[in-house]
Amino acid sequence: MPAEQRPGHPLGQSGLQRRSAARTAVVWDALREVLDTVLDTQGAPASVVDIGGGTGGFAVRVAELGHRVVVIDPSPDALATLARRADESGVADLVTGRQGDLDTLRDLVPDAGGQAGDGTGFDVVLCHGVLEIVDDPGAALAALARVLRPGGTLSLLVSQRHAAVVARAMAGHFQQARSLLDPDGGPTRRFTADEVSAALDRAGFDARTMHAVRVFVDLVPGALVDLEPGAASALVDLEREVATRPEYLALATQIHALATRR
Repeated sequence: MPAEQRPGHPLGQSGLQRRSAARTAVVWDALREVLDTVLDTQGAPASVVDIGGGTGGFAVRVAELGHRVVVIDPSPDALATLARRADESGVADLVTGRQGDLDTLRDLVPDAGGQAGDGTGFDVVLCHGVLEIVDDPGAALAALARVLRPGGTLSLLVSQRHAAVVARAMAGHFQQARSLLDPDGGPTRRFTADEVSAALDRAGFDARTMHAVRVFVDLVPGALVDLEPGAASALVDLEREVATRPEYLALATQIHALATRR
């Protein structure tokens, strides 16, 4: 089969898939490196819990690498889709869906003690797009720390405030833009890089790296990505190039942090 027809190749994808790939490439690259490190260090696949993992956009890909994943999500419909997706991908034996949220996390994964010094808990915890909607972000991070083994890795993805202000202003929604200047403005919470670092530290994490995610992809016209030959691949390459440059964190739609539990 020609390379351009293979699943995952930019030329073999729909326009929607190409834009989705551009939005997730930076996070997936970082997460895969973490999982590879766990495998190399332990000589065994990682144990992973995905909070709010929904339909398995990341969980199924993680399982395809041989790691075992527990997905916690409040939506039964999302979990049903997750089960179908895992089955279709041949990883149903590695993916477990459990209905719940951060408040019930310890009850849903009681085997993950995560007490300091006892070596228990998950190797990796994913929390993508969840911290924005919880009542108490600090309590949420503390709950994540309790199910993560000491030395384990938290993959945290949050919306970034400055980019949201600019996006609202460019769309002509000036009052919305102004309200977002307040950390608690609007129904959805957003964060700056400094706020993420401080919150992680208070919850017992050491932030290792921060990635700027979706710096350009939300600004580029979809028609250009869909129709211009090579544009999708070039956009992904550009996103990857700026992801680790601190000056682009304030321009990014999202911030991805990798943090180690102390």
